[in-house]
Amino acid sequence: MKLPGNGSFFIRTKISVHFTMANKTLIISAPGKVILHGEHAVVHGKVALAVSLNLKTYLRLQPCPDQKVQLNLPNINVHLSWKPAALQFLQSAIDVTDVLTPMAPNQEQMDQLRRFAGIPEGVTDTESLSVLCFLYLYGAISTRNGQMPNMDILIWSELPIGAGLGSSAAYCVCLAAALLSASGAITWPVPQEYNSTRWSEDELELINKWAFQGEKLIHGSPSGVDNAVGTWGGVLRYHAGKIVPLSSVPTLRILLTNTKVPRSTKVLVAGVKDKLNKLPSIIKPVLDSIDAISCECERVLAAIASGKAIDEHYAILEELIDINQHHLNVIGVGHSSLDRLCQITATYGLHSKLTGAGGGGCGLTLLRPDTSHSVVEASTQALKDFGYDCWETVIGGSGVSLHSPFSLPKDIFQILCNVKNCQ
Repeated sequence: MKLPGNGSFFIRTKISVHFTMANKTLIISAPGKVILHGEHAVVHGKVALAVSLNLKTYLRLQPCPDQKVQLNLPNINVHLSWKPAALQFLQSAIDVTDVLTPMAPNQEQMDQLRRFAGIPEGVTDTESLSVLCFLYLYGAISTRNGQMPNMDILIWSELPIGAGLGSSAAYCVCLAAALLSASGAITWPVPQEYNSTRWSEDELELINKWAFQGEKLIHGSPSGVDNAVGTWGGVLRYHAGKIVPLSSVPTLRILLTNTKVPRSTKVLVAGVKDKLNKLPSIIKPVLDSIDAISCECERVLAAIASGKAIDEHYAILEELIDINQHHLNVIGVGHSSLDRLCQITATYGLHSKLTGAGGGGCGLTLLRPDTSHSVVEASTQALKDFGYDCWETVIGGSGVSLHSPFSLPKDIFQILCNVKNCQ
C-alpha cells in the first residue's frame, strides 16, 4: 500500500520499505497524559505525578505538489489550504527573530491571525484554536529562512478531545517537532525500518518550549505539564512550577474510562480553593495527604521498575488509588459518574480513581500484570453499558517520536494512508 502524495514516500510490502529522504516526509507521534496522583493539590503547592498515555496523536508531513500549505485535522473536520503567497503576512505579523528563543503571540499578533483566519474575537472552539495555533507555529518556525514552504500536514488522534487527556498538548508537540525538523532548526533523525527514533535532549527541550507557546495560545496560562509529558513521556514530577522526569519507572497497564460527563476545570479549581478558605484546618491536611500519596507512589514505582516485590508494591499502588479517590471526593471534585466507575470496577477486584479535574471527565483503573483478559473484558462491557467509553492502554511510555512506516500500528498506518493529501 502506498501513502498518497508524490508517489515515492514508501511502499508497504512483506519484503521492504522504500524511504526517500528527498521527499522530506515525516511521521511523528506524541502521547496524551493522565494525572496519576496530585490533581488539585498541585494548585496549592503539592506534588503531582503526570504520566504519558499510549493513546497518541499522529502527524504526517510531506511536500504538497500543488504548491499549497494544507492542514487536515479529520478528528474535528478541519480541511484548509492556503497559497504560500497568502501567508506572506506571517513574516511581518509574527516577529520571531530567533527560532531558538520561543515566545507566545501577543494580543496584536493574535488579532492579525484571527482576522486572516476569519475567526471573531472571543471565539474559542477547538477548531478555531487549532487553526490559530497552526498559523502561529508555522509563521514563527517555518519562515526563519524568509520563505513560506509548501507542505501538507495531516494530524489524527486517538485521544478524545476535551477529556483532560492532553490532546491539545500532543497536537502542539507534534506540530513543533515537525515544523522545527522541516525548517532545519533541529535534526531530521532517520528511524530504522521497524523502529521509531527520538531527538537529542537539547532538541527535545526546543520542541517542548515551542509546544508550550502553542498551549499558551490555546489555554492562556497552562502549567506546562501536558506538553512536557508529550515531549519526554514517562512519568513527570511536578512541584511548585518545577517539572522533573523520573529516571526509573515501569510501564503500567490501565483501563482508561471517559464518563463523557462535561465539567469546568475552572469551576472545580475555584470550589477547592473556596473549601480550603472556609475550612483550612480540615482541607489542608487532606491536601497534605494527597502530597504524601504522590511521594509514596513515586517510591513504589521506582521499586517496581527495579523488579523488587512486584505483587507487594502493586497492592500499595491499589491502596494509594483508593485513598486518593476518597480524598478527591472530600475536597468536592467527585461525581456520581465517577462513583459508579469505582463501584463497577471494584466488583471485579479492580481499583479506580478520577484523573484530571474531576466532576465527571475521565477515570483510570489500575490493572496488574496478571489481570486476566476476561476480567478486563467484563469490566469494560459493564462500563460501556452505562454509556462510558473505555480503552485498555498503558502509561509511562515514550514521548514525541519519529516513525518508520513499519513501526506504526496497522490501523494507524491505514488511517494515514487513506486520507488524501492536497485537495
